[in-house]
Amino acid sequence: MPNLNSPDDNSNRNSLQDPVSLNVGGEIYTTTLGTLTGCRDSMLGAMFTGQIPVLRDNGGNVFIDRDGKVFRYILNYLRSSSLDLPEGFSELALLRREADFFQIRPLLEEICRYEASVPLSLRGGPLGAMIVLNVDSKVRVLHFNLRHGPENYELRTCSVRAFTVDLFCTWRAFLALLCERFSYRTPQGLASPCPCNPTQNRLKLEWVPRPDELPRDHYDKQRYRGLTVSYPELVQSDDIMNMHHNPSDIVDMQGFVEELLKLSLAEGFKVDLVTPNPAEILNCTSLRLVKS
Repeated sequence: MPNLNSPDDNSNRNSLQDPVSLNVGGEIYTTTLGTLTGCRDSMLGAMFTGQIPVLRDNGGNVFIDRDGKVFRYILNYLRSSSLDLPEGFSELALLRREADFFQIRPLLEEICRYEASVPLSLRGGPLGAMIVLNVDSKVRVLHFNLRHGPENYELRTCSVRAFTVDLFCTWRAFLALLCERFSYRTPQGLASPCPCNPTQNRLKLEWVPRPDELPRDHYDKQRYRGLTVSYPELVQSDDIMNMHHNPSDIVDMQGFVEELLKLSLAEGFKVDLVTPNPAEILNCTSLRLVKS
């Protein structure tokens, strides 16, 4: 138990000497003042330079009421200025939270770089994460004038199919992966979709494949856009390895559901519910997947 009758600031400052024994949430660590004050602008730096009073437990250890499981990685970083995490480390969110609490800004920046370098499939992700998907399509009849020459127009009609996907996912990292893999094809080039609201976990996709009988300029005039999917691959050019994306068009809802299943199953999701017919999953109108 911590001793709440701790000495005053001066006593704290004079009593701290190497080696320092810490009790962090019940985990005991022994380290040096040099390590603890390696980032002097942090809360640890303030504590162990005497700017903030410290508490001691009944065993004389400096007591810090935080989660002790990941504190070892914070100490290792302060000692070596390097983020050295074991393979398959699954407590990154907790480590980020603790680094933020102790205000160790260089460590937070290193964690962000580490997250960007690790593929989503290797980050674990929350068990029980859920994807709920509802799909719809409507056929629209479009009339347009096809110009053959000056004052020579022909009225034509064609059908276009508009697709809509409403997707909810409790795992925001997977939602970000979908926004990275799927893109809208627009006259200005490829554009990534965005969640409906930054504070919500919802994504809405709307696209209209261009039928062969509809000229490109009339298609663009209607502000229609296509949908593509791409998978990064390493391509070697002039002895340099580059990441290359080769987008493929999604021309129907079956194609979209197939690509979503490939992405979600690779990340540990399993199909939980298919409507209306589980045997016709690619023709579903509603789909639920759960990460196990």
